[in-house]
Amino acid sequence: MKILNPFPFFVFGVVLSIFSGVVCAEPPVPLFYASVMKMTPEGKLGQVIKQEAIATSVKGVRAWRIAYISSDISGRKTIATGLVVAPMGPAPAGGRPVMSWAHGTTGAAQNCGPSQVIDPAVPLNEYFLVGGNSWTDYGIPSVEEFIKEGYVLVATDYQGLGGGGRHQYSVSATNGMDTLNAARAAVSMKETGANKKTLIYGWSQGGGAVIALAGMSEYIKQTGTVADNLDMIGFVAMAPQDLSILAPAGKLDQAAADQFFQDFQKLFLDNVFNFTHATMYYWGTQAAFSNLKLSDIFTDEGVKVANEIYGNKCMHASSDTFNFNYGASYATLLKQTPANTLAWVQAVQKGGVPVAKPVAPVQIYFGTKDTAVPPMMHQMYQDQICKLGGNVGRMQLPGEQSHFTTPGSSKPFYLAWVKDRVAGKPLANACPQK
Repeated sequence: MKILNPFPFFVFGVVLSIFSGVVCAEPPVPLFYASVMKMTPEGKLGQVIKQEAIATSVKGVRAWRIAYISSDISGRKTIATGLVVAPMGPAPAGGRPVMSWAHGTTGAAQNCGPSQVIDPAVPLNEYFLVGGNSWTDYGIPSVEEFIKEGYVLVATDYQGLGGGGRHQYSVSATNGMDTLNAARAAVSMKETGANKKTLIYGWSQGGGAVIALAGMSEYIKQTGTVADNLDMIGFVAMAPQDLSILAPAGKLDQAAADQFFQDFQKLFLDNVFNFTHATMYYWGTQAAFSNLKLSDIFTDEGVKVANEIYGNKCMHASSDTFNFNYGASYATLLKQTPANTLAWVQAVQKGGVPVAKPVAPVQIYFGTKDTAVPPMMHQMYQDQICKLGGNVGRMQLPGEQSHFTTPGSSKPFYLAWVKDRVAGKPLANACPQK
């Protein structure tokens, strides 16, 4: 009998065992979320109910994937997932400030959370820009610069994007709660060395979450969380959406509600990309409010298609699917005369940006060529909030910046603004002077 050389098999076995060890150290991403989706949202706001260390290509940091307790505009407890990134080594005396990032539109399905991509704890990587390497936007803007400054970063996925439940897309109040509770989660983790000095920043959908949270003083101040009394020092919003600012002012009646929907459809249903955003917003708003039905707005076919697409696909895949299957006739999925419009407009108002003085200064950055979020939205927000005594700055970025170049072009400006807020430097009121 021929004796085989055992060495190749031994080598293969060693390699296999090493590979298996790597897999065990960081399980395939879906396993983390699959287990989280089986959990119930029980615990204090910000409580981390699952975490695992992950590898990152950013130097000098430790990173974790987390699931934590949050809540929504209707007062229901939820589970959100996300990332936490902190500098290596012991924290300085007094701890590290926290930056909480609110991402832009990625979609509404469970697989649309930015933390689910390979190597998620990296600088912002955008789908539309040259250099984009994924099906979605992911990453944390200026993570490397903020780490060098000694900050802790946390980036929520929002509820419904990996933690179970249905995502309340662009329901800014809910998205803001998720962003705040992510900061609470990061502060509660002893590994981060975080203190309670907190700054919130976000873009697009996340920009709406930022300005919504800025006006939610009662939610910020409530006790019984894992990290009460966060010291909110500022809010940075890049091209923030504020759909509630478009809702009728003053007394709301049936005629005003019907007019709102006519105007809304003219503004956002001009192309399939905007159609996807708008109808995903309907889908997410209905998830937030039990007195709304998709059949109020969608045809029978539209309800079926919206549930199928938004329950399974992310933003760009959804838009492609509408375009492929319906071409220029996508609007036929909506009723010509929507029903229950009064309740829908009330939901838009309640789930949107509060008309309230912010708890800390707000700084907005935008480009003149932004067609995804019309600049008039945040101009109206600034006008409204400045009248209440808020400190809201709004900077038009140099050059002809689009919605998608805004995060990169605003970077040098918000880095300096954030550093000054952390240092406690005085800030003059940035509202336009009459």
